[in-house]
Amino acid sequence: MSKIKEKIIKKQAIIGIVGLGYVGLPLAVEFARKGFNVIGVEQNLQRKKMINRGVNYITDVIEADLKIAVKEGRLKATDNFDELKVADVIIICVPTPLDKNKQPDISYVKSVTNEIASILRRTQVIVLESTTYPGTTEEIILPKLQAKGFKVGKDFFLAFSPERVDPGNNKYKTKDITKVIGGVTSACSEVVKLLYSQIIQDVFVVSSPKTAEMEKLLENVFRSVNIALVNEMAILCKKLGIDVWEVIAAAKTKPYGFMPFYPGPGLGGHCIPLDPFYLSWKAKEYDIVTRFIELAGEINDKMPEYVVQLVQDGLNNEEKSIKGANILVLGIAYKKDIDDWRESPALKIISNLNKKGALVDYNDPFISTVKIEGEKYFSVKLQKTSFKKYDCIVIATDHSIYDYQLIVDNSHLIVDARNATSKANIKRQSGKIIRI
Repeated sequence: MSKIKEKIIKKQAIIGIVGLGYVGLPLAVEFARKGFNVIGVEQNLQRKKMINRGVNYITDVIEADLKIAVKEGRLKATDNFDELKVADVIIICVPTPLDKNKQPDISYVKSVTNEIASILRRTQVIVLESTTYPGTTEEIILPKLQAKGFKVGKDFFLAFSPERVDPGNNKYKTKDITKVIGGVTSACSEVVKLLYSQIIQDVFVVSSPKTAEMEKLLENVFRSVNIALVNEMAILCKKLGIDVWEVIAAAKTKPYGFMPFYPGPGLGGHCIPLDPFYLSWKAKEYDIVTRFIELAGEINDKMPEYVVQLVQDGLNNEEKSIKGANILVLGIAYKKDIDDWRESPALKIISNLNKKGALVDYNDPFISTVKIEGEKYFSVKLQKTSFKKYDCIVIATDHSIYDYQLIVDNSHLIVDARNATSKANIKRQSGKIIRI
């Protein structure tokens, strides 16, 4: 163990990162910034070429940092896994999606584990960062690596350390967020803590990989359940003629016992819509039904339909049919000011509008084209006169770049799923606004 620790302290350890997406690339750049040599494995050939040219494609990465790391030879990307034979550390940052039945798909983790097992050598450090169900590290990865006759905690070191990336968050980047670590043995935790301490200020060690895996799921279950609660409150408040946003603003004046969450058109991204189902799936193995998790998922999944219902109701009040109506959806990204549209509720909103016969366009300054149920859409250009030709504007994502005063002043009907039109003291001069 002393050999690998010495390499880490002296920045001589070569860091291998598998998967250079929204988790892996920021991590790679951070290690490179701190003086480590990093090899990134990326199967997307376009991404690989972009990295090796110093061209960034992840909003949370500063392109200047990437360019410097590549220019100085501290970061390179490859699609050849064999290049990790020289790596002292291998960090796994691959996708862990759900299948169509919302069952965990850890095929990428298994595939990478097989690759690592084929090149594993003594003193290597292996870390899984991909979100998964409790037990994955010890049940899936550990047996494969130990099959070579190596002993964990002595010959190699294995841990789980959940990613905590929040795309678009300008305050908390990779280096600013406490790193949770759960090693298979105390020696594993010790080495991995030392590793991450080189790039992250605070590291919190838990007793096992299972604990660390559960911790990550708890974070996202907590958010999912509370978002579902406030979404349900929003629907109830609408029926009662109460402004839910005013209710939340009042409630959060309490200095204890309340944490504000906000309603919206549904959940998006790779974490909150998917991760809770990893836990509910695992719970069934123990004959436990996670009712809160599943109910929260049902409520949040219904929000895009609710938004479409608000559109239909608004058009009916104007004596217009949703069938044949021209509708513009503003924002495709799952959250403001980013270019990530994975699991975005805007996609479901557009799909549901299409099913009702509406004629739908979209605009997103960060996403030029998307494919929804096989049909390709292109972001339309916006001008002052653009809004008047639409029967309804749906604000699905509240990008900061949008001029909401201009939108309000020039629209016939607005369904605001993000409370965006209440910002900047906007006063409605024309049109009708329906907030979620």
